Amino acid sequence: MTTDIQSDLHGVPCILMRGGTSRGPFFLESDLPSDPGARDRFLLAAMGSPDPRQIDGLGGAHPLTSKVGIVRRSTTPGVDLDFLFAQLQPDSDKVDVTPNCGNMLAAVLPFALERGIFPTGDGTTTARILTLNTGMQCDVTVQTPARLLRYTGNARIDGVPGTAAPISINFLDTAGSVCPSLLPSGRVRDRVEVEAKGVPPFTAEATLIDNGMPMVLVRAADFGISGYEGAAELNGNDELRGRLEAVRLAAGPLMGLGDVRARNYPKMCLVAPAKDGGSIATRCFIPHVCHDAIGVLAAVTVATACVLEGSITAGIASVAAGLEKTISVEHPTGEFSVELGLDASTPQQVTRAALLRTARPIMRGEVMIPETLWRG
Repeated sequence: MTTDIQSDLHGVPCILMRGGTSRGPFFLESDLPSDPGARDRFLLAAMGSPDPRQIDGLGGAHPLTSKVGIVRRSTTPGVDLDFLFAQLQPDSDKVDVTPNCGNMLAAVLPFALERGIFPTGDGTTTARILTLNTGMQCDVTVQTPARLLRYTGNARIDGVPGTAAPISINFLDTAGSVCPSLLPSGRVRDRVEVEAKGVPPFTAEATLIDNGMPMVLVRAADFGISGYEGAAELNGNDELRGRLEAVRLAAGPLMGLGDVRARNYPKMCLVAPAKDGGSIATRCFIPHVCHDAIGVLAAVTVATACVLEGSITAGIASVAAGLEKTISVEHPTGEFSVELGLDASTPQQVTRAALLRTARPIMRGEVMIPETLWRG
């Protein structure tokens, strides 16, 4: 249905897409204001932030559904598409474009094909994508039999109902995506001294690591829990969340990130022995709310810690021998398998990380915002 009704609202083309276990609108960069401040004001209005319900926008009242993708053809040699990820929060007026998001990354190539800014191949289509937030590159492949973009299929990922066509992501270089290096403190295991208001002083053993996502890994048992609790139970445990946040704030400077009070990273991750036949069990916070599953790059980072001798996962993770490993990362709603390739001469050096996701468009159209806001 089309209409020529004039109003004081301004429409901007977008496609609302699910990428992995996340969701949000995707835009062409050319359709948005070029000024970052004006762009962020538009995104806040489009998503309905700040408001816990995001009732006046596209946001889904949760960090996983308060995400935005911005895409353009790349001018970087050897790269096909540029992707800028924006993380919004329901009750915040901040737009964070510093972290990566591997789930939303899965929807970049389908969106580019939908909008006609990248050619469709016959059988499969592969594009090299540069994530502008951190400079990370990856190769993404989607199914395009007879040049028809296929969304339906038999691939299943935990955290998403049903099945869909597989989307493979092969990360090229994720170590130190935001931090100075894979192990930004220079150690595989740290003792983080915590002194914070409202929290009794304590010391937490942790692995501070960034292989696509800055993370602080700690043992669930050290915080008095099993690590198998559901997300709702953990979100209701204010004492636990307070202690985790105190560790996160203390770890920020050790990771070269400075004061992370207002940042969405590092993420906190509680680890425990696998319960359902996987390699390790996880409960991740993003960073203050327990994830119902686990983020793509968080899974890559946890899997990497599992192959590092002496990390916090020692004695917890179950990892097979060999240079090619599949690490099954259990999370509250299932598991996430990550394929790692290790260097033959330096077995603890990860040279390849690959995984499978799914994605699909949910709605095509325009998001409407006040004309006065669009004009600034």
